[in-house]
Amino acid sequence: MRGGEEARTLGQWGEDRATEWLQERGWRIVARNFRCRMGEVDIIAEDGRYLAFVEIKLRKDGQYGAACEAVTFSKQRKLRATAEYYLMCHPTDLQPRFDVVEVYAPQGARTERPDIYYIENAF
Repeated sequence: MRGGEEARTLGQWGEDRATEWLQERGWRIVARNFRCRMGEVDIIAEDGRYLAFVEIKLRKDGQYGAACEAVTFSKQRKLRATAEYYLMCHPTDLQPRFDVVEVYAPQGARTERPDIYYIENAF
């Protein structure tokens, strides 16, 4: 597998783990990989009170900093614009917010139990 393809496969694996984690806690997944010209949101989920726009960040470990630190100001701006577009197309009474899921997988996709940290209202 080439580097780019391997990274996409690992990223998909991380998104699957985050999706399972959310569903186990009662969240309903509304959309995955929602794309528009402004950007992409990994997961859009609702719990009856919030509509969360969730960014997933996967790392083997925190050696070079927390995974959430990769959600830069530029990335936040794109996520906000994408969320605004989504909300224009899909009006809701739920309170929107931006969350980040950190997935730490020391053995990559072979990690049996990745550490998952959920950050509400990340930005």
